[in-house]
Amino acid sequence: MSSTERRASGFTVVELLAVLILAGVVAVVALPKLDVIDRLGADGWREQTVAGLRLAQATALGHRRLVCASFDASGLLHLRVAAGNPAIDCSADLRGPDGSNRFGSTPPGAAVAVQPAGTLYFQPSGQVSADGAGGNVGGREISISGTRSIFVAGQSGHVE
Repeated sequence: MSSTERRASGFTVVELLAVLILAGVVAVVALPKLDVIDRLGADGWREQTVAGLRLAQATALGHRRLVCASFDASGLLHLRVAAGNPAIDCSADLRGPDGSNRFGSTPPGAAVAVQPAGTLYFQPSGQVSADGAGGNVGGREISISGTRSIFVAGQSGHVE
């Protein structure tokens, strides 16, 4: 090549536009799929939490003991059981199949809300109350964004 015949290097405007259009199409198709991943995480948290609450209710009825269910700041369910009956507080961890007293995985990017707030006390009679002595029997709603709420019936302790 002579010094007067220099080739230009780089991309043409048409090539750059084609790449930008292709990137836009991929973004429109792929980004909604990422939302599915978050919903699966929230659904997984919900199912694990429902299983833990059902264990609490079954243990309270089957062992005739008070079982306390509470959520920590990260949204994990913790279960404790009373050493004897009657009791107004729980003194020992209620362990699940993995040997831990924590149920569920940390919910993806959202805080857990319990309405009304506070610990759930599963009474030996099957009822759910706002205190260990069995007063203020009432249902609870546990919610997190991205999945259906969990309802705990006050009179029966049924979890759905």
